[in-house]
Amino acid sequence: MKSKHVAVLLGGFSSERPVSLSSGKACADELEKEGYRVTRVDVGRDVGSVLAELRPDVAFNALHGPFGEDGTIQGVLEYLGVPYTHSGVLASALAMNKEQAKRVARSVGVPVAESKVASRFAIQNKHPMKPPYVVKPVNEGSSFGVVIVHEGQSHPPQVIGSSEWKYGDTVMVERYIHGRELTCAVMGDVALGVCEIIPTGHSFYDYDSKYVAGGSKHECPAKVSPNIYQKIQTLALKAHQAIGCRGVSRSDFRYDDRHSENGEVVWLEVNTQPGMTPTSLVPEIAAQAGHSFGDLLSWMVEDASCLR
Repeated sequence: MKSKHVAVLLGGFSSERPVSLSSGKACADELEKEGYRVTRVDVGRDVGSVLAELRPDVAFNALHGPFGEDGTIQGVLEYLGVPYTHSGVLASALAMNKEQAKRVARSVGVPVAESKVASRFAIQNKHPMKPPYVVKPVNEGSSFGVVIVHEGQSHPPQVIGSSEWKYGDTVMVERYIHGRELTCAVMGDVALGVCEIIPTGHSFYDYDSKYVAGGSKHECPAKVSPNIYQKIQTLALKAHQAIGCRGVSRSDFRYDDRHSENGEVVWLEVNTQPGMTPTSLVPEIAAQAGHSFGDLLSWMVEDASCLR
């Protein structure tokens, strides 16, 4: 029923506001082309009363970062009884907490990197594990606050303990996995294609690699052996289901093939609110699988529900 009224939730007040504005605009424009009645909602603290007045048929969640993908806005939408896209309250909160998500993924046989959670102040003077390792905020997206500590580095990076750090006092320290950056989108109960991300001029897939035009090269489909390709699809779907994700998600992996073709495949995290910008991966992967951007978004709107 293309006459549905869709409220596209965008912007918000997390550090990922610019990405959300870009995602939201792209989605709103495309949904209008698909024939939906679209209202763009730049989300503020009054979003509950705004949506109660609007009374949309569906909320298309194009928010990123805390509040948008950690179960909070999902709880507001449940309270209001507005069907919404993507994952529900529990899966969103679980996926946003990287360490807890890894525990669930590991419990169903998905290989994850050794890691530990610590206070950033406790690790500012002494390595928490032998380098190389990665320090990540426990509850951030878009690679905000990710610091790589290289082999031979004599002490942890000073920024972690400094007053400039704005990503919370709890961090996850994770063994650094050498190798290639691979990602796999899941749509409903189907794992779509696998894509390789090759950062251009960046040491890893950081914020600029993700959202600045030309920041990374996407090899879709990824040039890996069929058994590795299928293995990543299987693991992505397994993680999506174990964490309880709904709608569209994207799992990120590292694949270390330096010593053999079978190598080591390690799951890093699942993103329950993957970007929908012009440079984003999920629309590109979906297109490879035969779903146009309009088809993908229409499917998401029709898939929307409460109690997800």
